[in-house]
Amino acid sequence: MQNVLAQLLSDRDWILADGATGTNLFNMGLSAGDAPEFWNVDHTDRVTQLYKGSVDAGVDLFLTNTFGGNASRLKLHDGQSRVRELNRAGAEIAREVADASGRTVVVAGSVGPTGEIMEPMGSLSYSDAVEIFHEQAEGLKEGGADVLWVETISAPEEYKAAAEAALLAGMPWCGTMSFDTAGRTMMGLTSQGLAELVEKLDHKPLAFGANCGVGASDLLRTVLGFAAQGTERPVIAKGNAGIPKYVDGHIHYDGTPDLMADYAALARDAGAKIIGGCCGTTPEHLVKMREALETRPAGPRPTLDQITDALGGFSSVVDGTEDGGDGPSRPERGRRRRRG
Repeated sequence: MQNVLAQLLSDRDWILADGATGTNLFNMGLSAGDAPEFWNVDHTDRVTQLYKGSVDAGVDLFLTNTFGGNASRLKLHDGQSRVRELNRAGAEIAREVADASGRTVVVAGSVGPTGEIMEPMGSLSYSDAVEIFHEQAEGLKEGGADVLWVETISAPEEYKAAAEAALLAGMPWCGTMSFDTAGRTMMGLTSQGLAELVEKLDHKPLAFGANCGVGASDLLRTVLGFAAQGTERPVIAKGNAGIPKYVDGHIHYDGTPDLMADYAALARDAGAKIIGGCCGTTPEHLVKMREALETRPAGPRPTLDQITDALGGFSSVVDGTEDGGDGPSRPERGRRRRRG
């Protein structure tokens, strides 16, 4: 079977990925604390609407509604016996939407973290993590996903376990981590560390990068950190739409469509090839992001000042690589000139 994402990466200068899953499902009525994956069988019309919103906005790749679809996460909702069913259903709906689009659209099977801490700090063994991810991968494969999309990972060992699970399932994969702690993941990995890690894996990802975190500026600083390592592997940038704020009883992200358009163009110039949004990113943002990528000429790699002038300041004064590693850092805090 031809690897559709590998072909797109070969043919295209950039690929537009989708935006938020949770944000858009909450807008459709999902209640806090509920498992979104149950909607893959209980509210298929709404999941279809979620996917179609991204495709109609012009994305080339979108994620399935399966972020928390592993046994460890579903156990919190007494759904641990439904892993294959829920993942297969989420991918099947996505496959139908992609195939009906009349163009090449990649179905990426979303695989989020287990939610557990791995040994020796926690109780989750490496072999158990592989088994958890493999079960989910098989369901996504059965449903017709083109590629596995491992995201929001913090621990290197969990990233490795997901890679092994993808190999066991015979699936290509992509993998992102969340650098949300002063330029590092929660478990301490830097942009340099991830760039080095992916090249040591037996089953290497088609693309790797960063998602979520604490804002678009920080994420682009991480992308610059990948670029500083000289990686030739395609880089993913999937940043949040601004900064979350608590407004009228719910979380609101303050990044406007115009701000995310600036982010998309800067992400491309910083070295990212797959560019999308994460929390707070709606189809309205995606339309503007696609327009920017199509109409704005490619430019030189942006400086940290150019990033903060366009998107706002960094959440920390360092990017995690200041202890001898390569990567962009700056001793002073960036300016906040414009935000949603």
